[in-house]
Amino acid sequence: MSTTDLSPAPGRAGWRTPPVIIICGCAIALLSFGPRSSAGFFIKPMGQEYAWGRDVFGLALAVQNLLWGLGQPLAGAIADRFGVLRVMIVGALLYAGGLVLMRYAATPFSLDIGAGVLIGFGLAGCSFNLVLSAFSKLLSPERRGLALGAGTAAGSFGQFLFAPFGVALIDNFGWQTALMVFAGLMLLIIPLSLAIATPPALPARAGAGDQQSFQTALVEAFGHRSYVLLVLGFFTCGFQLAFITVHLPAYLADRGITAQTGGWVIAAIGLFNIIGSLGAGWLQNRLPKRYILSAIYFVRALATVAFISFPVTPISAILFGAISGLMWLSTVPPTSALVALMFGTRWFSTLYGFAFVSHQVGGFLGVWLGGVVFEGFGSYTPVWCLSVLFGVLSALINLPIVEKPVPRAIAQPA
Repeated sequence: MSTTDLSPAPGRAGWRTPPVIIICGCAIALLSFGPRSSAGFFIKPMGQEYAWGRDVFGLALAVQNLLWGLGQPLAGAIADRFGVLRVMIVGALLYAGGLVLMRYAATPFSLDIGAGVLIGFGLAGCSFNLVLSAFSKLLSPERRGLALGAGTAAGSFGQFLFAPFGVALIDNFGWQTALMVFAGLMLLIIPLSLAIATPPALPARAGAGDQQSFQTALVEAFGHRSYVLLVLGFFTCGFQLAFITVHLPAYLADRGITAQTGGWVIAAIGLFNIIGSLGAGWLQNRLPKRYILSAIYFVRALATVAFISFPVTPISAILFGAISGLMWLSTVPPTSALVALMFGTRWFSTLYGFAFVSHQVGGFLGVWLGGVVFEGFGSYTPVWCLSVLFGVLSALINLPIVEKPVPRAIAQPA
């Protein structure tokens, strides 16, 4: 769909111009990414309240990451078929409900349901992944690259805002109030999603190149070597991001760094990720996307080695946050652009959703192993080392990717 499709008949959502679509989509990405990026700051206060170890939180948030990933292809397929709006509304309601249940969770099982199941499926329905899908469908290819970077950067800005905001709420009003405020903010996603609503994929609207079936699209994608390599490399991104998001605040606290400083470290990741995501969106129109991805994973590995090799200070922690931020979600614009380039936009939400499954399986392992390893060994060092290994492997895996559309008898528009 081109930008000309964004001028509906008079009286029917003519306000949905490309700038409005981008701004509202970015606002959704900001809101949905904020609370889950602040989850690590609830580990200590809730742990003290209920005498829970970090493995309890590790399991709940690992389930969240896994179900976010597993739910993404389903949410993407429904959005591809029926439009993004319905999926967004359900996702926002699940997300808000999960935060409320997390507020009243008094047992590990109730924490697993609230923070794990409900928020996990909620994120699948209203996170930046579907925002990027809507951008890919509603905006022209000329606008798409920068819009994908902006949508990803908006999620990072949510992290920048919510980390110190969450710490301030917990310090001044308690963790219970903080979760309820977060739940209320998630309901704002519902009106914002009206701006990025996509039309259902009715046969009458589809061109000849858009007639590919769901099953054919999956067979084509998973039979394509470059897509498989892209999916495997994305696993590392999830492992590293989820481990750092959940366990870095506690890791810093163990080394005498205050919670306020930890909040600013997470905020620094979000702030510099804005630069990194926009930069990746800009660079992908000028450099091979596979090289961008390879460089990101390699720099992450080097930054981690440097961080854990020296004593942790507030300055070194914030510096690590800044460098990590530049490389944080900057993998998303080239990854999503490669999916659209290789397979077109007809089943983009679904195929990117399956790539995201790999990302979130990595996230599950990163969060879960972080808690289990710490409770078993009293140290995060083995998981840090595993993060470095995965970073190097992903840097190598992305290099052979072929950046061109898959050959078809009738090509789909990218």
